[in-house]
Amino acid sequence: MTENSIVYIVDDDPSIRKSLKRLIGSTGLRVQVFPSAGEFLQIELPDQPSCLVLDVKLPDFSGPELQQQLCQKSNPLPIVFITGHGDLPMAVRAMKRGAIDFLSKPYDETDLLAAVNSGLDKSRCYLAKSFEKKSIDLRLQQLTPREFEIMTYVIGGFLNKQIAYYLGITEKTVKVHRARVMSKLQVNSVAELVRFTAKVNILPVTTPSDA
Repeated sequence: MTENSIVYIVDDDPSIRKSLKRLIGSTGLRVQVFPSAGEFLQIELPDQPSCLVLDVKLPDFSGPELQQQLCQKSNPLPIVFITGHGDLPMAVRAMKRGAIDFLSKPYDETDLLAAVNSGLDKSRCYLAKSFEKKSIDLRLQQLTPREFEIMTYVIGGFLNKQIAYYLGITEKTVKVHRARVMSKLQVNSVAELVRFTAKVNILPVTTPSDA
């Protein structure tokens, strides 16, 4: 939803900032503008869909240098570059680092808005996956070490009696732990448990020697 999204603009040209804010704001998106990379870096980025429209040439340091700093953050910000000074190698490097687009001034308004929307879509996808991972991690933290161990056998396809044999416990105990795992993780089947654990790269036991 547009009201939950924000577009940042970093450009040292006041007329460009004004025109970009007008254009992007006309679509219902919230817009914040900054004349330099340094001023932009002073804000705390919220956990909401965001995109950055970034000039290549800035008074303090370049757009690509700012991109490199943002790439190191836990929440990477999709970037649309606009420039009157860019070249092909610079554009290639920017795209390799994940830039959405690299537009030359004077930019086409339709192309710019399309790139911004693409950036916001990418940000929404990242935030959704990040939220899901945090939710999974919180549920996994509820498991005891033994429950976690048994879970790795279950997603490896082992039967209760096999797990009991390999761990030296009773089958009834395995069933109890297994039921608790399913309850705490809020899953209803082994197939769902496998998909759940795969999202956070939990490896199953494949042979008893893995234990």
